[in-house]
Amino acid sequence: MQKHIHPKVTLVGAGPGDAELITLKGIRALRSADVILYDALVNKELLEYAGENVPAIFVGKRAGNHELPQSRINELIVQSALTYGHVVRLKGGDSFVFGRGREEMEYAAQHGIETSVVPGISSSIAVPELQHIPLTRRGVSESFWVLTGTTRAGALSADLQLAAQSSATAIVLMGLGKLAEITALYQQAGRGTLPVAVIQNGSLPGERIVVAEVDTITEIVQRENIGSPAIIVLGEVVRSHPAARLRELVVAECN
Repeated sequence: MQKHIHPKVTLVGAGPGDAELITLKGIRALRSADVILYDALVNKELLEYAGENVPAIFVGKRAGNHELPQSRINELIVQSALTYGHVVRLKGGDSFVFGRGREEMEYAAQHGIETSVVPGISSSIAVPELQHIPLTRRGVSESFWVLTGTTRAGALSADLQLAAQSSATAIVLMGLGKLAEITALYQQAGRGTLPVAVIQNGSLPGERIVVAEVDTITEIVQRENIGSPAIIVLGEVVRSHPAARLRELVVAECN
């Protein structure tokens, strides 16, 4: 008897990388999936929650190495829903934080496909927190900004200019390649001694962190070969890091 296909798309945030940081609702969605489309930053251990013989299709993108253009991913989501039924679109972190999740939902909805969202734990919050860096702290920081390091045009986000003049904590995603430009903005604002943390592979076994000041962080990141994926945290709250000794290099290998 042929299975009745009910096209449906569920956007699931996979969390910052550690497989245990996905939500219970996200696991339930994976268990009910007929097909999974997953990104580069998704921990492949999560695919083990899928049913037997459920296809898992990689559609990931990394800086400078796009496996599929976004337009093709949108089309594949719709094609998969019509072919298999329930599509789980598994995206790193939270799919609405620089994840183009809303764009994918709208495309599916335009084709008459039911959509839903399972929020994920964003790396912008979780990764600093796992390093004991609070994004807000009474008497230190009253707010935080989450910013992209690079716009669609490849330029530095104009919001970083405003962030450099604010006392708020700034968390920059996808900005490691622009670190020198970012620190230059803070230096121009007279904030060269502001503490900065750069965290690579947050929440994963190979996690590394360097802590320094705006004036020295770029040189240290280069010297220690810190690479993507990494997030940048700028703000006085970085002084909360247990190993922080500003004006000195701090490199922590995290297990």
